[in-house]
Amino acid sequence: MTGGEDSIGSDFLGLLVKAHHDANDSQRISVDDLIDNCKTFYVAGQETTNSLLAWTVFLLAHHTDWQEEARKEVLQIFGKQTPNPDGIAKLKTMSMVINECLRLYSPVGTLSRKTEREVKLGKLIVPANVDLLMSCLSLHHDPLIWGQDAQLFKPERFAEGVAKATNNKAGAFLPFGVGPRTYVGLNFATMEAKIALSMVLQRYSFTLSPGYVHLPLQQVTNRPLRGVQVMLYSL
Repeated sequence: MTGGEDSIGSDFLGLLVKAHHDANDSQRISVDDLIDNCKTFYVAGQETTNSLLAWTVFLLAHHTDWQEEARKEVLQIFGKQTPNPDGIAKLKTMSMVINECLRLYSPVGTLSRKTEREVKLGKLIVPANVDLLMSCLSLHHDPLIWGQDAQLFKPERFAEGVAKATNNKAGAFLPFGVGPRTYVGLNFATMEAKIALSMVLQRYSFTLSPGYVHLPLQQVTNRPLRGVQVMLYSL
């Protein structure tokens, strides 16, 4: 490493490099840790955001009334100017749309956890070293939680926040996990998606292409197998 610590930079990679060279042995990270964190942030982070953006564009192309509502909000807050953090925080309609998209098409369909010791889950006793799989998609489409319209795109269900939408059922909405192991890039991915969508809505209206075929595929993430083809119209 040359140029001194000040030349490393203060972005995410710079912070990791500084941590690798930390003078405190207890806080220093290994090269493997540095590489693994880069993989998580740049690969997993990109993949989940891509999935969120693809399905949100699909839903807005299909539900053009909500597309117009989201565009009206974006233009009211930003006009044709580049989106800024203060304005992004005021995008209530877009937040509702994104939450509903995360519910219907969670980027990660299944979460896994491994028990370190014997635990009690409800009436079940789970031994140590057992892999547990939780289906986000099943929870997010459960009529007992979301009502008989659980299969429908209704962003208004999030008008008063997640707790109200889930009837205060903890853990019912977990597109990025829940608890201490919630996906570390949650806020970054959401902010990234809002900026990208705002810039699209400022410039274009769009509808689904006649050639679009609806084929969701659950691999690492939940993605449209053949992509999302839309017809763009310049504003």
